[in-house]
Amino acid sequence: MKNEFTLTIYSEDQLKLINKLATMFLRKQIKILSLNISDCEIDKMYRHTIVVNEALPDVINLTAQIEKIIEVYKCYYHVNEETVFRQMALFKISTEIFMTDIRFEILLREKDLKISEVHREYTIIQAIGTEDEIAFLTEKLCSLGLIEFVKSSRISLIKSNECFDADSLEMNAKNNSLAL
Repeated sequence: MKNEFTLTIYSEDQLKLINKLATMFLRKQIKILSLNISDCEIDKMYRHTIVVNEALPDVINLTAQIEKIIEVYKCYYHVNEETVFRQMALFKISTEIFMTDIRFEILLREKDLKISEVHREYTIIQAIGTEDEIAFLTEKLCSLGLIEFVKSSRISLIKSNECFDADSLEMNAKNNSLAL
C-alpha cells in the first residue's frame, strides 16, 4: 500500500545531488510530489525535503540508495503523522472584490490570511497551511474571483528529537581519517 512519505536529505553540495536524485527517481519511476532545498541548522549544509507517494519497502530501499551517494550525509523518511509540515500560498484577487465582498472579509478572518500588498487593481493575500487547507482556500477564492495564485513546496520538521547534527558529522569525519 502506498503512503505519502517525506524524505529529508542532508548534503553539502546541492547542484550535483539534484542531478543524481533526478536520475534515480526517473529510473525508478517515482513521482516527486514536492521538492524543497534550503540552508539548514548546520553551517554549509543543505536540507532537501522531498515528498513521494510510495510503498514502505520502496521508500526504505530508496533511502538506502540515497545515503550511498557521496554528497549525502544522511537521509531520513517519515510519514505525515511524524512530521509538522506547511506550505505557503500567494493569491491575487481584485481589490474591488477585496473591498466590497463580505464573504472575503469572513474568509480573511476565519483562515487568518495576511494581506501582503494592496494596489489599485489587485490585492495579494498570503496563506500558510497544509496542502488540503491551501486547496480549500484556492477553491473558495476561485468563487470570489481569483486572478492568480502560486504555492510553495512543502517545508517539514520531524516531531521527535531525532535529528542530524554537526557533532555526528565531525565524529564520522574523524573516524574516516583514522581509518586511512
